[in-house]
Amino acid sequence: MKALVYFGPRDVRVVQMPDAKIEQPTDVLVKVTTTNICGSDLHMYEGRTDMESGRILGHENMGKVVEVGKAVTQIKVGDMVCLPFNIGCGHCQNCERGLTGFCLTMNPGTAGAAYGFAGMGPYSGGQAEYLRVPHGDFNCLKLPEDAIEKENDYVMLSDIFPTGYHATELAGVKPGDSVVIYGAGPVGLMAAHSASIKGASKIMVVDNHPDRLKLAEKLGAIPIDFSKGSAVEQVLELTKGIGADKGCECVGYQCCDKHGTEHSNITMNELVQAVKATGSIGVVGVFVPKDPKSKEDLQKEGHMDFDFGQFWMKGQRIATGQANVKSYDRQLCTLISAGKATPSLIISHELSLDEAPNAYKHFDARDEGWTKVILKPEMVKSK
Repeated sequence: MKALVYFGPRDVRVVQMPDAKIEQPTDVLVKVTTTNICGSDLHMYEGRTDMESGRILGHENMGKVVEVGKAVTQIKVGDMVCLPFNIGCGHCQNCERGLTGFCLTMNPGTAGAAYGFAGMGPYSGGQAEYLRVPHGDFNCLKLPEDAIEKENDYVMLSDIFPTGYHATELAGVKPGDSVVIYGAGPVGLMAAHSASIKGASKIMVVDNHPDRLKLAEKLGAIPIDFSKGSAVEQVLELTKGIGADKGCECVGYQCCDKHGTEHSNITMNELVQAVKATGSIGVVGVFVPKDPKSKEDLQKEGHMDFDFGQFWMKGQRIATGQANVKSYDRQLCTLISAGKATPSLIISHELSLDEAPNAYKHFDARDEGWTKVILKPEMVKSK
């Protein structure tokens, strides 16, 4: 099968790989029809993780079931399914509590497993023609009858829509709240979409890329361009000096200042300033235990210079961690089916799998107009 394989920093290629296949009676084999490039894929692409050469990338996947293991009873050949990026066993203590992002059995020695991701187990990604899904009955979300018609919406259930929603859950967003979101990448935009669905009264999105801020505005948010002045001051002005009720961090450890210089602490410290006293902050941007290639000594060890004193004095709360996608998917799937959520609004490019290396290059450079890329393995490469 064709697959997008990581060979080293900024070196990804579409090559022939052994076909994915059923390995356990509980497995499901999916023919991938849509797979996305995620912002967190760029951490691996840039060589900022310990991703092994020869691995297939891709954790935002959807497709058609073509084979099921002998122990699979709920998922059938022909079903259209979306695959939450978390791989759970369904029976460990965390999975039973709905914390599927922190499964205790699928990646022994740590909590949490995923497709095609550094440190998240040996599982191949779905930027390929086929994908093996462990514990298929548990890990496949069977989609409604409009799955093909709304495929570009449903594929967002694999990660960024529930992750954006998770940011608002961690922050405790309620109807009427004002919300500030740092990051207008795909997850930040989905956090804005989720805050709107929840009935937030004012949604402010901070970034410095005009094309992404335009999308935020299209989703009903107030765009805040930090290259044109202090984001904190702009938020305080919009909230009469009080600060936002809730805040969401959707950037992660490679966040930058207006000059493009990385400061791993900048979004966290600005959120402490921009969110009101007793407000809450939800953090879904990726922060890693070690980042040896960082230019910051603290960040090399996964630490940061955090303004804990002001955070403490303001009586704020912070909740963190990757989304437990399965916990949200059925509700969000229903919103898409009912026409109440349209996460495909942020898609900028729909390309063939063969075009993936070039797409990674543009997406990594944050080139204008490259906001969200989806790949179609069955699509013929454009001329």
